[in-house]
Amino acid sequence: MSSTRKLNDNEYKAVPYSYCTKWNDRELKFVRTMMFTVEEINRNPQLLPGISLGYRIYNGCGSENLIRAAIEAVSREESVCSGRIQALLGHSSSGVSKDINLLLSPLSIPQVSHLSTCACLSDKNLYPTFFRTVPSDRFQVLGLVQLMKYFDWRWVGIIYSSTLYADKGTSEFIEEAMKEGICVEYRLLYMKTENQKAIVKILRESSSKVVLLFMSLSYTKSFLSKMESYNINGKHWVGSESWITQQDLASLERRNILHGAMGFALPDASIPGLGEFLLDLKPSDEPDNGTVKAFWEKFFDCSFSPTNASNLCTGAEDLKAVSNDYTDATNLRAENNVYKAVYLVANALHSLLQCENGVNPTTGNSCVNKSDVQPRMVLRHIQYVNFTTKNGGKVLFDDNGDSVAQYDLVNWHINDDGSVEILNIGQYDTSFPEGKKLKLRDDANIVWGGNSTEVPRSVCMEPCPPGTRKASNKNKPVCCFDCFECPEGTISNQTDSPDCLACSPEFWPNAKKDRCLPKPTEFLSYKDIMGALLTAFSCVGVFFSFLTFLIFLTHKETPIVRANNSELSFLLLISLKLCFLCSLTFIGRPTEWSCMLRHTAFGVTFVLCISCVLGKTVVVLMAFRATFPGKNIKLFGHAQQRLSVLALTLVQVLFCIIWLCTNPPFPAMNLKYYKEKIILECAVGSAVGFWGVLGYIGLLALLCFILAFLARNLPDSFNEAKLITFSMLIFCAVWISFIPAYVSSPGKFTVAVEIFAILASSFGLLVCIFVPKCYIIIFRPEKNCRKHLMGKIPSRTL
Repeated sequence: MSSTRKLNDNEYKAVPYSYCTKWNDRELKFVRTMMFTVEEINRNPQLLPGISLGYRIYNGCGSENLIRAAIEAVSREESVCSGRIQALLGHSSSGVSKDINLLLSPLSIPQVSHLSTCACLSDKNLYPTFFRTVPSDRFQVLGLVQLMKYFDWRWVGIIYSSTLYADKGTSEFIEEAMKEGICVEYRLLYMKTENQKAIVKILRESSSKVVLLFMSLSYTKSFLSKMESYNINGKHWVGSESWITQQDLASLERRNILHGAMGFALPDASIPGLGEFLLDLKPSDEPDNGTVKAFWEKFFDCSFSPTNASNLCTGAEDLKAVSNDYTDATNLRAENNVYKAVYLVANALHSLLQCENGVNPTTGNSCVNKSDVQPRMVLRHIQYVNFTTKNGGKVLFDDNGDSVAQYDLVNWHINDDGSVEILNIGQYDTSFPEGKKLKLRDDANIVWGGNSTEVPRSVCMEPCPPGTRKASNKNKPVCCFDCFECPEGTISNQTDSPDCLACSPEFWPNAKKDRCLPKPTEFLSYKDIMGALLTAFSCVGVFFSFLTFLIFLTHKETPIVRANNSELSFLLLISLKLCFLCSLTFIGRPTEWSCMLRHTAFGVTFVLCISCVLGKTVVVLMAFRATFPGKNIKLFGHAQQRLSVLALTLVQVLFCIIWLCTNPPFPAMNLKYYKEKIILECAVGSAVGFWGVLGYIGLLALLCFILAFLARNLPDSFNEAKLITFSMLIFCAVWISFIPAYVSSPGKFTVAVEIFAILASSFGLLVCIFVPKCYIIIFRPEKNCRKHLMGKIPSRTL
């Protein structure tokens, strides 16, 4: 139904002849609500004092009536009274309102709709005089998108009708949904006249669990009546505002579809006195009103014509006994918008007619007499209204002529007998800040569709978990992405991460690749098996060096000890003990002091050791290659031997001091060799210093080997030179093989190779030089005599 409103001193009512064959209960309810509101305003002495509102009602079910309504609305002449139409209320349909406003806007006649929700009507360039007390579908669409986002429904289907309301709303929903990462699996157009098997097939085969049914009420009734014969299960239905509160849609056959249905509805409201007014309608009150009689016959399935019906209408039937949209006084959601629309025009007129000191307080223009009111004046004041109705409804408009959007989120509970309860489970209010517009009630008892006991999961692809990255697939919607595991050394610590992040050098991903953990450190520890074995060998070397020292000390007066330069021998044994001990400095966590100590102690002790061996070698050569016996010995006596050992050792000490003062060894983290762990090692600092220390040791060892080799043919009874030759051969072999092994060994094995070289060369010196002599001292004491050593006694095989 559509209606026009006029300003008049006397109330005027008129109803045209009917052209309808079908009657809409809701539209009659809207008309009666408008009539109730006009009467309430006319009784209010505070609003429009001394002025009564009148109205003319037009039947909107035929195109002829719509044209007639538009023509009469824009006509300046009235056949009954001198009043002019100042505003038009209606229509319920967005398409009809759109056509009406194209006729009204050139004449600046304001139009206020209570139920036309199409977002297209917000375009003030096309519809400059259009206002509405119902929220635009733009807000409903935004609310639906937020609802999908709230429950994480990212993969949905849509079924819509070919009306302006549904087509525009669906397009808007898809556009906004894409912005939030919500994808539409299918978009199906429902036609009343077509076979629905294709829709049923897609519903059954689709993977989305949520279906948005965006249709007007009449199309929804048709759709559900056809779908109830099919067994459509496993879907959660979301409805548009046009049908989501219509309880008469429920039935036992439709329980598998509508049970758990959810959607946004106009806010529930209470209008005191309206329910009684609706139920007080009697045909006798308007005997010339054919429309009321037609509805009465529909309500009670009777006829006022005795010749056409077996059930004769008396007019005294009780409307309270009828259950339909008109008699439902508990659901006044849409009617509240009609109530606000009437009050809107009344308040605009009241504001227009205010006068203070000759000017209007709202606009600042000259005062207007009630007989001079024009529609364009009412239009201007409608734009400024901001008031609250008696039942608490807030009325104001934005620049597009849209009111503040408020919705109730409702949930359908269908009982086993087919009865339905539509419960309010939340609200959506556009006046709230972002992120808080949608709010569910704490005590909400939500029923889910599809026989689900929990929130349905409706996604094309489950979110990529931490440890993976999200990659779009060009051949699929954006919601149907691929998940790839993060490459080695990278992580993602959030769901649906678009990229994997590399861990810092000191960190490495965990097994799930969702966190960077500190890399485990590796160094040669005393707790390692290899570290423990090397420590044991070092201790054994120290023990045998000490034991040999004791043997030589207790037999220092015997010929074999005295003949082998006992002073250098004792010094050599002490240096060997230091060599064994310095290997221990290479084990354990590297520190600044341990790094400097291990290399310098190793360099100095080994030079001391080789210097002693070199001194013994020189003594042997000078003793047995002398032209005049004893002369060369005096030239290289004990003092000279001590000085030579001291001088050679001081050279190495000087090297070490320069090394430590310029660029000393330091603890460092090796991050290059292993990706997943850190090698704690001692960096050499100055490579020149490190290789200089090793080179000096090698040079002395090579010189000692050459001199011992030259003395290899000395008498067998005195085998000192031969033993030194073997020891130096082992020493040189060990350290020559050490270089490639040291360079190529990874991590703690580098340190192990260095310790092994120290121990092997030290054991070589200890075994080759001292073990044969200890054997003679302990097990063959008869050979420990001067005659045997001087070759007077024939040698025997040991």
